[in-house]
Amino acid sequence: MRILGIDPGLATIGLGLLNAPSRSNLHVVEWLTITTPAGMPLPDRLCEIRTDLSAYLDDQKPELVVIERLFFATNERTAIDVAQARGIIVQTVAERGLPIIEPTPLQMKQGITGDGSADKSQVQTMLVTELKLPSVPRPDDAADALALAFYGALVYPNNTK
Repeated sequence: MRILGIDPGLATIGLGLLNAPSRSNLHVVEWLTITTPAGMPLPDRLCEIRTDLSAYLDDQKPELVVIERLFFATNERTAIDVAQARGIIVQTVAERGLPIIEPTPLQMKQGITGDGSADKSQVQTMLVTELKLPSVPRPDDAADALALAFYGALVYPNNTK
């Protein structure tokens, strides 16, 4: 099973792709980001996200997509813009009929480390260990996306071998 993790954003969207024939046999395919320029009007940025993500989905053909639910405690403007970008991401994936898992950050951390209040470095340490990576993926958005894909491999019911 090919599992794509997506860390939603407006300026930077993280993508992390795993091949997961079983929970105990995971292989990192790649991690990367989609970026949009800060000076570009919001509607154009949203179109850019849709275009780039569509091309990626068509090229990589994931079978499961894990998209983080948003949690913002401050900065309403940023939250609204990111929520709009996330909506475009969800729609682009849903149009392809792909199953989507939408964990909160707490659920993802709990699933990977056993501790919902784990910090970013704890999650990244687990990624390096469990996925046998030479170092922590960079940038952080791509590492977060890879963690989401890993979470999907752990919890998706059809991946139980």
